[in-house]
Amino acid sequence: MFKATKAFSGFSVDDIPAARTFYGDTLGLDVSEENGMLQLRIAGGIPILVYPKDNHTPAEFTILNFPVADIEATARELSTRGVTFERYGGDQDELGIHRGEGPLIAWFKDPAGNVLSIIEL
Repeated sequence: MFKATKAFSGFSVDDIPAARTFYGDTLGLDVSEENGMLQLRIAGGIPILVYPKDNHTPAEFTILNFPVADIEATARELSTRGVTFERYGGDQDELGIHRGEGPLIAWFKDPAGNVLSIIEL
């Protein structure tokens, strides 16, 4: 039924202007605003909808994973842009990169508290 449909993802935030600044300026994504909502345009052409929600509750799981070629360089660059990496204990290094089982990954939050990651693939 939906095989040819170009589905897209979306998530809520509590402050559209703060989200626009974070996703556009801090992360460097192409961001547009229409009808009080944001569209994040990422590689591949499918937009991600960011919509306001007064009673927003941050996602407790990773809503966006950004694949990177060099996670250490990316973590350092994001840190200079004011991003703070989450500490979940265990096998994370001084940059916040998880070095246990699985791929190298580091988690951070947007201004609304939603969890994002950089992941070296």
